[in-house]
Amino acid sequence: MGPVIATESLTKKYKEKIVVDQLDLRVPGGSIYGFLGPNGAGKSTTLKMLLGLVKPTAGNITILGKEVTPKNRLGILSSTGSLIESPAYYGHLSGKENLQIICTLKNVPETEIPRVLQIVRMKDQQNKKVSQYSLGMKQRLGLAAALLGNPKILLLDEPTNGLDPAGIQEMRELISSLPRTFGITVLISSHLLSEIDQMATHVGIINQGELVFQDSLSVLHEHSRSRLLLRTSDDQRAFSYLKHSGLPAEWKNGSLSLRTLEDNRIMQAVSLLVNSGIGILRLEEQQMSLEDIFLHLTGKQVSL
Repeated sequence: MGPVIATESLTKKYKEKIVVDQLDLRVPGGSIYGFLGPNGAGKSTTLKMLLGLVKPTAGNITILGKEVTPKNRLGILSSTGSLIESPAYYGHLSGKENLQIICTLKNVPETEIPRVLQIVRMKDQQNKKVSQYSLGMKQRLGLAAALLGNPKILLLDEPTNGLDPAGIQEMRELISSLPRTFGITVLISSHLLSEIDQMATHVGIINQGELVFQDSLSVLHEHSRSRLLLRTSDDQRAFSYLKHSGLPAEWKNGSLSLRTLEDNRIMQAVSLLVNSGIGILRLEEQQMSLEDIFLHLTGKQVSL
């Protein structure tokens, strides 16, 4: 399926500061697209431009095959749901009453409410006052509000921010179910690499307003330079033998590794060491973590 969200040279400047710089997003239909970057990278500004909350300085936005203009913006965005920053509610009203107000604002029938409450698993809490909700329940209510009107696209800005581990797990499961169960394409921004790794099918990495990577999650993981860690009866002597034989051995922080996972090279290394009287204690494949890949692509450590 082609992209349901596409931008061409999308740019946002505040005075002389470029916050988003020539962004070319491609969000495939039916995907969970993880929009990844450190705090202040330009993620929220990009989502706000997609939703028409912030006017781009330059560039174009296409949603569901139509270029967004001031005239057709509302029509196109009626197929889009969003949860941007912390959702605001009337605390003295129940969850259901808050959704009734949103139905009126969105011109959506109230018959939608039981459906979205079922999706976010909040039917039992719908008559409770929102002031008594936990942060996780408030986030789920925000997701329910975003799902009113049966949108084709959902834009979520840091939806797990501030949640405890149980709340993060629950939100992750909810988001992961949306494309396969309801055919919704999800664009989710986060600075939590581990979250994106467990949810996304596609990834875009933004750093200081620039897109430094965009492809499927599997391609991102191919950037991880796999290596084989070796524990032997004499690691330093093993390193000398391997290097002398032209094998891609590496000695780093007191650990011996091979920068290859090719079977014939591994067999060659093991045979060489065993024939040299060095015992093999352990062989362990190690891949670069998503955090390491991010650091490699951006030159910047990301907060977790």
